[in-house]
Order: sequence, then structure tokens, then C-alpha cells
Amino acid sequence: MAKLVSKTYGDALFEVALESNRLDAFLEEVKATKAALEENEELFKLMSHPKIVKEEKIKVVTDIFTGKVSEELVGLLRMIVDKGHFDQVIGVLDYFIDEVKEHKNIGTAYVTSAMELSDIQKAAVEKRLLETTKYVTFEMHYSVDADLIGGMVIRIGDRVVDGSVKNKLRDLTRELSKIQLKAGECAP
Repeated sequence: MAKLVSKTYGDALFEVALESNRLDAFLEEVKATKAALEENEELFKLMSHPKIVKEEKIKVVTDIFTGKVSEELVGLLRMIVDKGHFDQVIGVLDYFIDEVKEHKNIGTAYVTSAMELSDIQKAAVEKRLLETTKYVTFEMHYSVDADLIGGMVIRIGDRVVDGSVKNKLRDLTRELSKIQLKAGECAP
């Protein structure tokens, strides 16, 4: 259900942004709105409170965002509240951001390595990703996980390339167990 809500509202906002030729402006507004919402836990508590009537919640959203973001985005936020989906507003905003990035061929890559990569290594990874994907630029996110032992894991969307030593050892262990099983099957 959450994915359907995110897609429905996110697609609607994306279409409005595209048709009005204001994709970049909407993207900046959505990022700012998302940051404001994520920083304000009290607003989420207020908007989720069952004793506060829907009309009051709509007024709160309208008062907070009118004049700070476009009428279209305020309208979307009001509609999300009206339909009782405020708990999924971050998902909607994330979906819109992802749609804009996809439209502009901007990829997001999460690179996890066993040790900190140098700037030269990071540049090489990004260059290789640009050569092997459809994207014209990447937002790169790097992290370190010593459990990988060596190598790296790269995730772009739902695609994962696992070139870690940990994964190679796991694969080798699986292959060895298959060989042991076959050898054991032959025994009387």
C-alpha cells in the first residue's frame, strides 16, 4: 500500500512539474520540504494524533508551507493529509526525487568497501560506473564495512554488484559443500 501511495502522489507531482517546465524548482522545493519534515518530529506527532480532526491538520500544513513552496506542492500536501496518508509523505517526496533523478539520468550509487577509498579510487569507481551505465552523472555515497575483508559492494537502485572477498568466500564455501555432498552420495 505504501508504495502505491508514494507512486500515485509522486507521479502526479512529477507530471505537474514536467508539464509546467519547473522540474528543477519543484525538486528544490521537495528536498527542502522533506528536510523540514524530517527535522520536525513534533509535526509528525501532531499530524498522526487521532484526536486532531482532519480539517485542523490541513490548516496546519497550509499555514506552515504556504508562501514557502509552490501552490502545487501545498495542494499535494493538503491532499495527502485529507486522504489520511501523512505518515507516508516522506515516501512520496522520495519517490518524486527519484523520478526526477531518473528523468535527468542521475544515478545514485552506494559503494561499501572494506577500507576507506582514496579520492583517486573514488574517481575511478565513478568513472567506471559512468562508462557501464546509462547515467550521465552519479550521486556517490561511500561507506566502510571491515566485514567485507576486501573488495567492494556497489548498489544502484535494485541492482547489486558484490565483489567483496566475504561474498567470494561464501560462494566458494557453497561450491565446496556441493562437492562434499556429491562425494558423500557416492559412499555406500
